[in-house]
Amino acid sequence: MSGKTPSPSVQALETPLLLKDFPSAELHARLAPLGVTARQARLLQLAAVRHGKFPEAVANGFSARLLATVQRVATIPQLTIVDKRVSPQDGFAKYLFRGSDDACFEAVRIPLLHKTGDEKYVVCVSSQAGCALGCVFCATGRLGFRRHLATWEIVDQVIQIQAGSAHPVRGVVFMGMGEPLLNLDAVLRAAQILAEPSGLAISGKAITLSTAGIVPGILRLAAERRPYKLIVSLASADPRRRGELMPVEKLYPTGELIAALRAYHAATGQRVTLAWPLLAGLNTRAEDARQLAELTRGLPVQLDLIDVNDPSGRFRPPDRAELDAFRDALRLHLAAPVVRRYSGGQDIHAACGMLAGTAT
Repeated sequence: MSGKTPSPSVQALETPLLLKDFPSAELHARLAPLGVTARQARLLQLAAVRHGKFPEAVANGFSARLLATVQRVATIPQLTIVDKRVSPQDGFAKYLFRGSDDACFEAVRIPLLHKTGDEKYVVCVSSQAGCALGCVFCATGRLGFRRHLATWEIVDQVIQIQAGSAHPVRGVVFMGMGEPLLNLDAVLRAAQILAEPSGLAISGKAITLSTAGIVPGILRLAAERRPYKLIVSLASADPRRRGELMPVEKLYPTGELIAALRAYHAATGQRVTLAWPLLAGLNTRAEDARQLAELTRGLPVQLDLIDVNDPSGRFRPPDRAELDAFRDALRLHLAAPVVRRYSGGQDIHAACGMLAGTAT
């Protein structure tokens, strides 16, 4: 040992900095006491996120001494890929990751390969291990809550999927395990890193945050006017029925949720997307369409219809006749776009509502 005492600046960083855990401006603020410039902080982020390593010293404007100092106080964390399955039916891929402890969580690679020369992927990421909200039609909700994911654990899902993929990742949806708006600080930091030019350079408009209806998080997004899209799982416009399906109704009732969405639209100008899991015999009646139209009157919305995926067999999607009748009722009552969303990867349990954090 040299016997030299580390400089006060180095001593001030008591725990290792995780280079995938901070947007570039925050990374610079934390490393500035060591003499790291804003440009050097962006280079550190770029090297860590894109290449999983520290930058070369001389080639990137670092002195060997400064880079050595940074390497003493910073590290580049990485998730462990426990399992990967690719659907032979539609090409969806499900990844099972292990994070900083033994908690496991999943992400899904969604292929968009229909346009020759513009083949790309969207990645559906998890924001928590498990989920506390207990939506009765969701496998993740049945697990219960284990913990929030750290920013770097969210970001690294995309990094690792991109590293093993033939085409670029051009979009990210926070629709995997967990409720993103209950881990909003980490989620927003992760989204910023994914969008930054020195991160993964994914357009903010191609990043979607989903929620089961966490009103304070929606109001925060309204106040901060982030560029990300918002999708809200509704399931029913009838508060009693919604409460039976989604216990979050007891915390943030439908009326408060819709008021928050009106505030969100007023602040951002964005149309709100409502996700409607199709549950045969439960939310596909003409009365459901009428109630939804009344609830959202004056609020620009888009309704995404998604088949329920329930391996337990308790819930099933409507048959063709029931679905057609519901869509006719929506056309009659709801003056808004209605989109039928494909939920792929059912055969590998990668579809919406099927993520359970285990190898299959």
